[in-house]
Amino acid sequence: MKKAAIYGQSYAITSEKEVKTLIHVLQNNKIDFYIEHEFYNLLTENKILEDSYKSFDNFNDLDNTFDIMLTLGGDGTFLRSATHIRDLDIPILGINTGRLGFLAIVAKDVIEESINLVLKGEYTIQERTLLSVKTEPKTKDFEELNFALNEVTIAKKNTTSMIGVKTYLNGEYLTNYWADGLIISTPTGSTGYSLSCNGPVILPDSKNIVITPIAPHNLNARPIVISDETKVELNVDSREKSFLISLDSRVTSVPNNTKIFVKKTDFTIKSILPKNQSFLKTLRSKLLWGEDIRNKTNV
Repeated sequence: MKKAAIYGQSYAITSEKEVKTLIHVLQNNKIDFYIEHEFYNLLTENKILEDSYKSFDNFNDLDNTFDIMLTLGGDGTFLRSATHIRDLDIPILGINTGRLGFLAIVAKDVIEESINLVLKGEYTIQERTLLSVKTEPKTKDFEELNFALNEVTIAKKNTTSMIGVKTYLNGEYLTNYWADGLIISTPTGSTGYSLSCNGPVILPDSKNIVITPIAPHNLNARPIVISDETKVELNVDSREKSFLISLDSRVTSVPNNTKIFVKKTDFTIKSILPKNQSFLKTLRSKLLWGEDIRNKTNV
């Protein structure tokens, strides 16, 4: 690893110690690094940086000469970093200074250890599927950033009334979900919003996506797991004139006559998993998966 990009939250400083630790490790290993511009300004304004460093603004400033993207924050920070990387194939290592941390998998107290493992090649790469969205008529907000790493969500707007979401898989009618909305989730997003709506947990390398209704009024409407090669079409019926489409945390309002087409993107986001980390370990520690006092003596 010779060149790195650093991306962090641009609205609050909660990780002064971690920023300094990361920079110290990179400098000790003579790694050339660039800090995202808004984050860099925040660090400078708060006098956290002792020297001046190089920075980058957006996707156009990055290229495949970068070996790694290091994120400082929670899973939301990791998700936003993907909008800078897009199809550049720069792998991401997430350092967790937030709360849960499924994507930002490196704990605060093992930053140096994890970076050293990566430098020694003791890591694996997880290819994470993304979903792309196209609408008819076209939606301006989706002309450039039309993809999601976690999920695509359809939701009602400014009403207590449910919406109907007619759903087609590869052109074949599935059902009309009467609900507060519908989540189309990647394996990465299966531990997020979909999980809170009773969706299943799917391992990151699974070749599937999940359709999960939000507070469905159909008693027999349950999450369904489908192949990630499936093309999904959605038509929304609402009493309001518009409804919401969310790509991860990017929300757009669209008119009722809008058709939505969702499919897997032709590129992936690569996340780095150091040897001292694993998804199953995270599942047990973060979600208390299978927590049972009887298991204490068996681990």
